[in-house]
Amino acid sequence: MSTRINTNINALNALKSLNDVNGRMAVAQLRLATGKKINTAADDAAGYTIAKKFNARAEGLGQALNNIGSAKNLIAVAEGHLNNIVDILTQMKTKATQASDDSLGTAERTSIKAELAALSKQINLETTQATWNSKALFSGTASANATAGGTQFKFQIGGGNSSTNDTLQFNLLKTGNVSLDSGNVGFSAYGLRLDAVSPGGANSTRLGGGTLAGSLVGSSASAQALMGRIDTAIADVSEALSYIGSVVNRLTYQESSLTVAKTNTEAARSRIEDADMAYEQLNATKLTILQQTASAMLAQANSGPQSILSLFR
Repeated sequence: MSTRINTNINALNALKSLNDVNGRMAVAQLRLATGKKINTAADDAAGYTIAKKFNARAEGLGQALNNIGSAKNLIAVAEGHLNNIVDILTQMKTKATQASDDSLGTAERTSIKAELAALSKQINLETTQATWNSKALFSGTASANATAGGTQFKFQIGGGNSSTNDTLQFNLLKTGNVSLDSGNVGFSAYGLRLDAVSPGGANSTRLGGGTLAGSLVGSSASAQALMGRIDTAIADVSEALSYIGSVVNRLTYQESSLTVAKTNTEAARSRIEDADMAYEQLNATKLTILQQTASAMLAQANSGPQSILSLFR
């Protein structure tokens, strides 16, 4: 038994142990509350830096996945309008085939002309309405130059900044993506040589008067010539739909690849940063017991010097 009371070494040692346990208990409780093993850079300086890099990578991959979804939606708009144009062209082909029969009279041909003019106007309307965020999907004319050949869309489909590996360019009127037949310059009735009025030209207020298509059913020979133009137009629009399909397929494969990459990146970050909840709970239970015993020992150490009082009795 020590006979010095100014400094209670036993109590100080017990207090030190209690403070240490309280500090460790606070860390364990924080980890259980946040689910993270690393909550500050001081917990693991190297691990903190690596985890943040992995997190940034995963977030970038997640946004790239969202970009792919938006790209698919944009392309779906173009596909929907092109499918409508194919349906309209099919109807025009039917009417042109009907007009090529000499059993028709003047009244019947006049009726077919009016219907062809209306269908031609609807084709131009389809191309005008095909927009995404105020950008026309079918603007311009076919060209090897991306800018001159219609609206150029560049989709960010990767988490990096490589223009080759992380982006995808989409342009329906760029030569090489879609090879329009000679004479055709776009998917409007004018671009498909079915209308004399350009929806983007000086007479753009007249959305497809159908003057050319309507004038080509005055005789069997002219109606047959129109049938040839319509067949060419259907082939061009079908090729554009094929190009759309190939782009969507590529986006789908990229989406699958990014999903795997994001999952693995998250797994790597989790292994470094996330807490093992079972272990942390086990550790917290141990620290709770140590906290109680340290408090009890501190109380006992504080009561030790009271035995000195017996010397003064």
